Amino acid sequence: MKHWTEGFDDDDADESLVRPYTITGGRTVPERDDLTLITLVTAISEVSSEHGLRRMQPEHRTILALCKRPLAVAEVASALNLPVSVTKILIGDLLGAGQLRARPPLAFAQAGGLPGMKILEAVRDGLRNL
Repeated sequence: MKHWTEGFDDDDADESLVRPYTITGGRTVPERDDLTLITLVTAISEVSSEHGLRRMQPEHRTILALCKRPLAVAEVASALNLPVSVTKILIGDLLGAGQLRARPPLAFAQAGGLPGMKILEAVRDGLRNL
């Protein structure tokens, strides 16, 4: 998939670009506030009628293909070569349609959402050693 700015040349004004707001239907803010960079998303295997797939944006279909195994939101954005904010909107569409499942990373979910002191101290010590 090409990035929306790929091939852009200042001298070539006829080059058509698909801007991110076009991909999201004009939306600029994700509807969900629980999607972070490290939220894991996975496609639901028993999903997708052929009719539903035809109505989706190509980016939606790419996300479903990528998320056959769990990926972080940041990894999906990188693979799509789109801004994270745009990717969150697209992922939110698929979550709302029941095509994806999202969950926080296990380490944080099991620890009640906060990292342990040992982890924080290890990070601090590692940064000091740099």
